[in-house]
Amino acid sequence: MSDLAIQYVGGPTAVIEIGGVRLVTDPTFDAPGDYPIGQRKLVKSAGPGIGAEEIGVPDLVLLSHDQHPDNLDRSGRDYLDRAPVVLSTAAAHGRLGDRVTVLPNWETYRTGRLSITGVPALHGPDGSEPVVGEVTGFVLHGDGLPTVYVSGDNASLDHVRTIADRFGPVDVAVLFAGGARTALLDGDLTLSSAAAAEAAAILGARHVVPLHFEHWAHFTQGPDTLVEAFAAAGLSDKLHLLKPAERVTL
Repeated sequence: MSDLAIQYVGGPTAVIEIGGVRLVTDPTFDAPGDYPIGQRKLVKSAGPGIGAEEIGVPDLVLLSHDQHPDNLDRSGRDYLDRAPVVLSTAAAHGRLGDRVTVLPNWETYRTGRLSITGVPALHGPDGSEPVVGEVTGFVLHGDGLPTVYVSGDNASLDHVRTIADRFGPVDVAVLFAGGARTALLDGDLTLSSAAAAEAAAILGARHVVPLHFEHWAHFTQGPDTLVEAFAAAGLSDKLHLLKPAERVTL
């Protein structure tokens, strides 16, 4: 799997290098502070491990959704203008315009050796989409390349099972895993630590790199619970729990 490296930036943001293509997930580069969303606010406790200037221009951005500042903040919106291609939802295209290329579920975008397929995601319990909005996940694949699932803000293990049926076993699962909660809904908005371990098992993942599990007040779980959950599931050897700015080659 020498064709794959992942650098954790912070929050949902990572740099993924695969098959000669450099991708950035959900760009967030703002400083700690309060970020309004409707009548509420999200509270960020730490900034990124590396900045946008240090990362430079990517080949492509994978944007799970644009409507929440913990997945696309002010600096992240500026960063989109530097990216040649931004793959996301139809709703994101409606709000952000033609800088977004819509990638519907099960359709594939190809660049060089790499194929990127949009896959279903649900940002909360069943029936939550009218409240939280549309989100998407991605599967990276191609001849001679590892298969990588990027969950985005998905909380649905049923969607994970559907993805596993089509693409499993996967080489790497990049799972958004903070067990996010809001007063607007009863249930996790993203995978809990235990659900992340279950998702890894469903996918048959050889490696798991968690994202979006720290640095925000609305997360109910974090690094310690991920370690515990993967140990309880007998999957400790699969888990790569990176520090901000840390890079792993798989």
